[in-house]
Amino acid sequence: MVIGSGFGGLAAAIRLGARGYRVTVVEKLDAPGGRAYVHHQDGFTFDAGPTIITAPFLLEELWQLCGRQLADDIDLRALEPFYRIRFNDGEHFDYSGDHEAMRAEIARLAPDDLDGYERFMRLSEQTYRIGFEQLGDVCFSSFTDMLKVAPDLLRLQSFRSVYGMVAKYVKDERLRMVLSFHPLLVGGNPFTTTSVYCLISFLEQSGGVHFAMGGTGELAKGMVKLIEGQGNSIRYNSEVTTITVDGRTATGVELANGETLAADVVVSNADSAWTYRHLVPASARRRWTDKRLDKARYSMSLFVWYFGTRRQYPDVFHHTIMLGPRYRELITDIFTRKVLADDFSLYLHRPTATDPSLAPPGCDTFYVLSPVPHLDSGVDWSTQAEQYRQRIAQHLSDTLLPDLNNQIVTSRLTTPDDFHQRLLSVKGAAFGLEPILTQSAWFRPHNRSEDINRLYIVGAGTHPGAGLPGVLSSARVLDSVVPDVHALS
Repeated sequence: MVIGSGFGGLAAAIRLGARGYRVTVVEKLDAPGGRAYVHHQDGFTFDAGPTIITAPFLLEELWQLCGRQLADDIDLRALEPFYRIRFNDGEHFDYSGDHEAMRAEIARLAPDDLDGYERFMRLSEQTYRIGFEQLGDVCFSSFTDMLKVAPDLLRLQSFRSVYGMVAKYVKDERLRMVLSFHPLLVGGNPFTTTSVYCLISFLEQSGGVHFAMGGTGELAKGMVKLIEGQGNSIRYNSEVTTITVDGRTATGVELANGETLAADVVVSNADSAWTYRHLVPASARRRWTDKRLDKARYSMSLFVWYFGTRRQYPDVFHHTIMLGPRYRELITDIFTRKVLADDFSLYLHRPTATDPSLAPPGCDTFYVLSPVPHLDSGVDWSTQAEQYRQRIAQHLSDTLLPDLNNQIVTSRLTTPDDFHQRLLSVKGAAFGLEPILTQSAWFRPHNRSEDINRLYIVGAGTHPGAGLPGVLSSARVLDSVVPDVHALS
């Protein structure tokens, strides 16, 4: 039984199906994807969540387990450049997978940092080789597993933050922002996230940044097709309210309608904190008690505005990072002070730059994402959301999307309340637990539950963490910890 059809849950179902398990995926929503749900509105297609696809070999592996090729179902397009990063003064940096193009951009922006950039990328590769290739699909079931890798982590200076590591190599503040923003894509604060996440720079450079034609939702649909091809199934509109246990062993799930479904193995792709706080009986928990969950640190949340325009904006790239007037101070407001600041940094997604079919002819599909504090901020989004949207709309109109307010033909919002109520995420945190060193690897909720036998965790809230490569790797871990199907009989 797999709870949730996010990418982690779908990948888990495929991997277990390939090992001979009969698998049922139970999903609260009416369609697959979880955070990668798809909204269809007024002829526009909006990917709700992840839009940056890296490490495509992890997807290819899933298709191969089913005797197919990824290209049979998915048309992945490499993007070049990866992002346009726009500074608040209007200057920009085109972040590319082309090494010489990157050197040219750095020479234009901060020529004195060329050597430092090269040394940083060598560090990023070393970190990738250890942090991703060697440890990304390791199950940290015991503290001795952590002790074994401690020398490598010390050598990589994992005690530093991503920003701190970047600052060690380059001096220009704008280039420091360019090379350190990646943790925000996985729910982390660049000033506190362990520098192990510097591996993302090499991960992107080595494998590219891609987009699935038709939208990221096509990946979820393709994975569902693989699951059904294995003879397994997905039940929608089926919210799990309890993981049933006998003593300290998972025996299945109970749904909101009162139905009980038995299973030999339960895999939760729900938010890990939600799984322990709301699905596992308190009497069966020893490590992940309410007290421990209360003391944990959670990622920021997101404000996302999806909108379609009656005209096109051909000068806007597929991915644009719009940095605000403050960097460290804004991030402190979000993660530490937990206040909704007057300024913002934004990620603007224009998928119709690559796939015009996602909008009616002559139109553009967009979403703009703003990192915001999670629900401990006390912000009343029922009253603040529209005001915040208007401020963002005005900023976009003043910068990249002239006359925007007169061009909008459809619009919808996602706030931290939606992450909490619709996606069942504790505190409305968009990425689960914050990826600081003391909440990574062994310190994170384990892929094999410490509290409940035959309960396993996949997704952003377990090892190795958030982001498409992370959640797909969390399902990879199951290969080493879920027993062979014949061992259960």
